[in-house]
Amino acid sequence: MMEYKGYIGKVEFDDEANLFHGEVINLRDVVTFQGEAVGELREALKDSVDDYLEFCKERGESPEKPYSGKFMVRVEPELHKAVAMQAKMNHKSLNAWVHDALATAAG
Repeated sequence: MMEYKGYIGKVEFDDEANLFHGEVINLRDVVTFQGEAVGELREALKDSVDDYLEFCKERGESPEKPYSGKFMVRVEPELHKAVAMQAKMNHKSLNAWVHDALATAAG
């Protein structure tokens, strides 16, 4: 994995082409890059992300943010109840309790 401006590139090696190729994985749009060595690959990621941001600017569109800080999780009603009860017993909102649990799990 490589990162530039919050955009994360997943890299694979193509043995037949003797080439590294990557794709930005935290966008719905397709942004790719390639290179023969690590330094070239890093520069290609930067160029591709910068090109993406410039393309969005030229079109008058906001670039997709890698992460908004919001996501929805669907769970069965019993788990929802159990988590809500844990939050209340810890004097926290459900959102704060889930945030803390995820932060602990993510390390």
